[in-house]
Amino acid sequence: MKVLISGGGTAGHINPGIAIAKYIKSKNPDCEILFVGTQKGLETKLVPRENFELKLIKVRGFKRKLSLDTLVAIKELFQGLHEARSVIKQFKPDIVIGTGGYVCGPVVFNAARMGIPTLIHEQNAFPGVTNKLLSRFVDRVAISFKESEKFFKNKKKVVFTGNPIRGELLNTDRKAAREKLQIEKDKTFVVVFGGSRGAEPINNTVCEFISQHKDEKDFHLLFATGEAQYDKIVKRLGNFNSQYIKVVPYIYNMADVMAAADLVVCRAGAITLSELTALGVPSILIPSPYVTANHQEYNARALEKQGAAIVILEKKLNHSIFYEQVSNLLRDRNKLKSMAENSKKMGITNASEKIYGIIEELLKV
Repeated sequence: MKVLISGGGTAGHINPGIAIAKYIKSKNPDCEILFVGTQKGLETKLVPRENFELKLIKVRGFKRKLSLDTLVAIKELFQGLHEARSVIKQFKPDIVIGTGGYVCGPVVFNAARMGIPTLIHEQNAFPGVTNKLLSRFVDRVAISFKESEKFFKNKKKVVFTGNPIRGELLNTDRKAAREKLQIEKDKTFVVVFGGSRGAEPINNTVCEFISQHKDEKDFHLLFATGEAQYDKIVKRLGNFNSQYIKVVPYIYNMADVMAAADLVVCRAGAITLSELTALGVPSILIPSPYVTANHQEYNARALEKQGAAIVILEKKLNHSIFYEQVSNLLRDRNKLKSMAENSKKMGITNASEKIYGIIEELLKV
């Protein structure tokens, strides 16, 4: 079997593709898998690390306002369509899978027009423009939030699968993780992060929180600032020493941290939320307002609706609200337990298996 996977730009589009690819390989060790992306996306770093081949094509997204960039984008779209067709002809895939990002457009569209079985995977509650357009041409649309089904016209194509989760995260033991991280048994462990680059409004709020509550010993706090903002935050906090509060630029051992956490404060990216619910972790979500179509708020509201998370909009975020919400949950263990149970109910741990079932159906294996 030959599988071509296209997804690019952000880790949120690429990691699901990698998870799908790994699952396919576990079932078919002799399977050939090829990724298609662009030079500018994170796929150039993430895909080779997992030892998958990556082909690059030239294509870029369209900006909402007409400009000279629009003309360049149109030119590169036609170039991308031609390059994608060449890659498909050379590789001769049995199936083509798109996991989001504008690079999927020319790849999946060409495959569908060439009569090759096609599948797209939508990670968010509010679908991206590329996937909404491609849904008209593909054979199946895999979704991660039931709320997104209404945005696709042909409901017969839509299959609810959830987001593929990294295997190492699912196999982590909570007790072992807490021991490894030196979290005391009777203490609550709170984790705060705003993404790899960090989120300045979240960082400023947490910085103020730490400054005012650095002597508290009722909980452990791990605060990831993002590498770009780490030095500035550390300088602002000064030389404070606490065995209960740790400030780091980036969380490299996320599987252990997620497994050990009692409460996570973060953005509302689809993959992060899928990991939180897979492990049954309660959360305070601060959706990024800077993403396309405000899709992170749609993601966050889906968890809030089920009682698995509390949502704070960035425009309303300040130290008082942050302290109030965190301290209320730390005091109310029953509420925290209820949120954890609701989060776990939403969790999907077999998304890759479900997607593989769709692949088998399309290929009539």
